[in-house]
Amino acid sequence: MVFTGDSLLIRGCGRTDFQQGSAAQLFHSIKDRLFALPDDCIVYPSHDYSGRTASMIGEEKEHNPRIGGYANENDFVGYMENMELPHPKKLDIAVPANLKAGRPEDDQLPKQPDWGPVVISYSGVTEISPQWVASHRAELHILDVRTAVETAEESARIQDAQLIPINELRDRINEVPKNKPVVTICRAGKRSVLALNILRDAGWHKVANISGGLLRWQDEGLPVHT
Repeated sequence: MVFTGDSLLIRGCGRTDFQQGSAAQLFHSIKDRLFALPDDCIVYPSHDYSGRTASMIGEEKEHNPRIGGYANENDFVGYMENMELPHPKKLDIAVPANLKAGRPEDDQLPKQPDWGPVVISYSGVTEISPQWVASHRAELHILDVRTAVETAEESARIQDAQLIPINELRDRINEVPKNKPVVTICRAGKRSVLALNILRDAGWHKVANISGGLLRWQDEGLPVHT
């Protein structure tokens, strides 16, 4: 199988009339590279506006109306340069943004936290590793947001961690100090994400969630107190 992106589509091909496109270059990409694959090679394009999901190299070589059959480079370039399709919506916004590769207007990347190796997870959560927290405990304030029921059933906790159940945090938020970075934790590292957001919304800037919660903390053999 082959993933063809925006080059070879099902009974079509990608556009070349904007963003430095070249019909001649696309012709050779398809004819010389993709059509050199076996005829039974499955083609998966990046999108299809008719709901089709896959084709085959042999099918496109024979039936593609733009580049299949006996079409040569002049046929293909002439076809592509005379389609006169309307530009996609917001093209004037999207192309400059693509060319800048997502860089901000001032070319300055967002300032990274300077108090620890904080990372942003794929889901957008500010996290920090248990190992780093364990070796820098004196520099941090650990906030455990498990409920009273949980701590009664499982007494293991990180020594000197502050216990404020998540359902009480909004009312007791002033009990959380601001003189140190705050790292939040719960059993599995899920509800402590909510605690992180509550703190951040209330004005705490140096905050992060301990990745994986107390379960990962214990799995990695880090010290707990009972």
